[in-house]
Parts: sequence; C-alpha cells; structure tokens
Amino acid sequence: MSIITRRGALALPLATGLAAPLAAPAYAQQNFPNKPIRMIVPWGAGGTTDVQMRAFCEAAGRRLGVAIVIENRSGAGGVLGAQLLLSTQPDGYVLSQMPISVFRQPLMNSRALFDPLTDFSYIIHATGYLFGIVVQANAPWQNLGELIEAARREPGKLNYGTPGVGTSLHLTMEQIARRQRIEWTHIPFRGVAENMQNLLGGQIQITADSSGWVPMVEEGRLRCLATWGEARAKRFPNVPTLRESGIDIVSISPYGLAGPKNMDPGIVRVLHDAFKEALFDPSHVAVLDRYDMQPNYKNSADYTAFVRQTMEEERKLIQELGIRLS
Repeated sequence: MSIITRRGALALPLATGLAAPLAAPAYAQQNFPNKPIRMIVPWGAGGTTDVQMRAFCEAAGRRLGVAIVIENRSGAGGVLGAQLLLSTQPDGYVLSQMPISVFRQPLMNSRALFDPLTDFSYIIHATGYLFGIVVQANAPWQNLGELIEAARREPGKLNYGTPGVGTSLHLTMEQIARRQRIEWTHIPFRGVAENMQNLLGGQIQITADSSGWVPMVEEGRLRCLATWGEARAKRFPNVPTLRESGIDIVSISPYGLAGPKNMDPGIVRVLHDAFKEALFDPSHVAVLDRYDMQPNYKNSADYTAFVRQTMEEERKLIQELGIRLS
C-alpha cells in the first residue's frame, strides 16, 4: 500500500532490451492502432475508477485516433480484468486497469490465477485513490477515535463495507483492527454504488471506499471520519488523516494500465506515450481533482519494477494479517 513518489523518466526502451529505433518499425508494420481498443475496468459503472478511466481513455483515444471503449467487469476484488488478459491476444487492442489487488491474489491463494511478474505487459502507472472511512451523518461517532471505542465495546457488531475481499480497503481496515485490538465485520460489495446503498440503508454502519462518497459528504448525508493519504484531502481540510488520528498507515492503492504478456515493445511505447499525454491532459486532471487524486506517473520499465517491489511489501502485510482466500 505504499507509494513511490519518485517520478519516472520519459519512456525509455522497455524491459525486453530492444533499442528505441527498433520500436518504430514494429509500430509502422502493424499500423497500430487501426480499430477501437477495449479497456477493462474491473469495477462497477459510476464509481471513482470508472469515471476517472473514462476521462483518461477519452483523452488517450484523441491522441491515438481511435475510440477506447470501457468494459466494466466488477467483482472478485478487482482481478477480473487481469484474468481476461490471460486469454487475450497481445496485439494492444485489449487492456485493463490494474488495481493493487491483482498483485495480492497469488499471495492469498494456494492456487494462483496468474503471476503478476510474468503474465502481463505493464504500460503506464497513472494515479492512486483518495480513501476514507465514512458513516451516516446522524451516526453517533464524530471522529475515528469514537468509532474505534464503539467497536472495542461491542466486538464484531459494527459492519463495514468495501469493494471486495483482498482490496486495499479490506486489508487496511483489518490493519486498523489489528493495531487497535478491535473486531469489526467485513461485508464485501461489488462496487461503491452497492456500498453506499447499504450504508444509507443501515445494513452496514461504516463504509471504507474510494471517493465516490465525496458528493454525499458534501451534501451532508454522510460524514467522513478520516482519509488515508499522506496529507489531508484538499476538499476536506477539516478531516484528519489516519496518521493524525493516531494510526500510522498511508493507503492510496496506486494503479496503472497493462496488457497481455509478450506485447510488441513498439505497441507498448505507442500506448504509453498516448496515455502519458492523457494523464496530464486538463480534462483528465479536472476529474482527478474532483476526487482528490493526483497524477503518479511511471513509465513502463519503472512500473514493472514497482510491481515487483509492491508484491514484496504486500507479501509481508498479508502474512502479518494472516489472510488467506484458499
């Protein structure tokens, strides 16, 4: 769940070792792209990731000269896009958003669905989320300390919702519980819409999710008790971070884009360059600002190295929490 703040250099020759001059002929021969590109978003429509990815892909599509069509495949903690890439031709026409849960899946299962280090071609690292702990506006807890005390008094009674088992939201909430020596009950949902619906309906008392809750907090229907970044969210300067609440955790679940393994380096570079420009396009930056997200650029080689480092960090965390799915 950590984030490297160093920005990568401009796109360099990729991990395959091919020199830059060799990439252009591959691109020219294949005339890439010459048809629409499918982008798998492994979360429900209307959530933070869906909205951000639509703006990101629209900006990239303008640069590539083709449409990039979003396909939502929610469920399974965000790994359905990665699974689809396993059976897809590496021609650059099917890509996926890669949440950090993709790197955890093989660490939590005795039978891994894939190997994140060898089964994908990493294109570009893009951004990370604003996460927060949110309750109903009429809930009795005014801050995170009061919520934790309530959970301590009645172990297991309070239910919290997340987008799924093995997500950053789930693992961070369990980290908090372990460090604070409390118990609360995890209820996984398919996305932020289900999460919000169940919070407002009273089926759960707490939501831990990305910033799809922002409008309802601004409207006064919900209350945010803490955000999870390094610093306070610009939109909510009066809401403390986890660290300011006495819990030394930062979690923003950084993510990027990938395709199937063995993609042509020239195609990877074409995609990287278009999405790099799109990342800083004003139309996309406006969407990031809306959700208190920041560009977090890494080129293809740096992103691949980041995946390796992240898996080592996540291995330690999963062992600490003792979470196994199978």
